[in-house]
Amino acid sequence: MDRIRICDLLVRCILGINESERREKQDVVISLTIYTDLRKAGKSDHIEDTVDYRALKKRVLAMAEGSQYFLVEALAETIAEACLDQQGVQQVDVCVEKPHALRFARSVTVEITRKR
Repeated sequence: MDRIRICDLLVRCILGINESERREKQDVVISLTIYTDLRKAGKSDHIEDTVDYRALKKRVLAMAEGSQYFLVEALAETIAEACLDQQGVQQVDVCVEKPHALRFARSVTVEITRKR
């Protein structure tokens, strides 16, 4: 299966269980691997024949920025559902990284794979 990758999309949102995490937006980094068939788009060179990843990026940004999840896992699941709603997406790998979520660690990352 062909893939489209969106790497290191920076989002600011409320995410976490601690009181301080509920007050101020934090940086979250999202990466997506979208599985689809790109043969038709490769031959036609028309946007209608592929996954509109610009529109998908805008949808993920709006959804994440407006969210107030307690768990990184919940944010990842919602992002996966939004991707699978997009026409042509057969599978998606979602990686949500929360920098400095743990003391002495650069970040915590949740990775999930969901299929249509």
